[in-house]
Amino acid sequence: WPANLAKDISPKGVAMQDFVPKPEFAVTNEAALRAMFHATHELAIVKSLTALDKHAQDFIRRAPFLCIGTQNRQAKADVSPRGDPAGFVSILDQRHIAIPDRPGNNRLDTLMNILDNPSVGLLFMIPGYDDTLRVNGQASLTTDPEILGRLIVNGQTPKLAILVRVTEVFLHCAKAFRRAHLWDPAYLQDRREMPSLVKIILDQTTGAPSDAQEMRKLDDELEEDYKTSLY
Repeated sequence: WPANLAKDISPKGVAMQDFVPKPEFAVTNEAALRAMFHATHELAIVKSLTALDKHAQDFIRRAPFLCIGTQNRQAKADVSPRGDPAGFVSILDQRHIAIPDRPGNNRLDTLMNILDNPSVGLLFMIPGYDDTLRVNGQASLTTDPEILGRLIVNGQTPKLAILVRVTEVFLHCAKAFRRAHLWDPAYLQDRREMPSLVKIILDQTTGAPSDAQEMRKLDDELEEDYKTSLY
């Protein structure tokens, strides 16, 4: 994010009527929840592994993208995307993987959460694959040069890596991706139908400039920043 746009500001929102959930429709216990569904298929239970088999390892080596879910000690949850060339996550052994931490916005939400609560959930995705790989485990942060040396891209070594000790692994079926038509070119949406990222953030905060040329200059600065700060 361009440094000249970074400011301490208060959000600007649009007033909406508060939504109040109806308590009579709340599902509040496991018995009530499970009564709504058929029994879990046995295969869905036994497919859960405690280590990375050859198929899980092959999936990780092909994946250029993952999402990592974390929580802090107050149970505030967060999900963060991580992406790099395919195979960017290093498989150290059947129960340990290393995820590079690349330059970002320096909020450090994921990293701070891991310091508070090491439990993490990972969702690996491969473009064109409708199935996904879910990996759960215990995370820690490391600056081990031997591990970081495996994570170099474009000659750049990450400052640290997220080390995950795997406790659960399983492949997830394609239903969500099929319903979303996620990789189907016929369902691609035109990004121009929404304002640029810079304009949205400024609209939400300090206010975007009304001059189109000035707004275009800010958009161009962000694109230039992408070119120079990915690693």
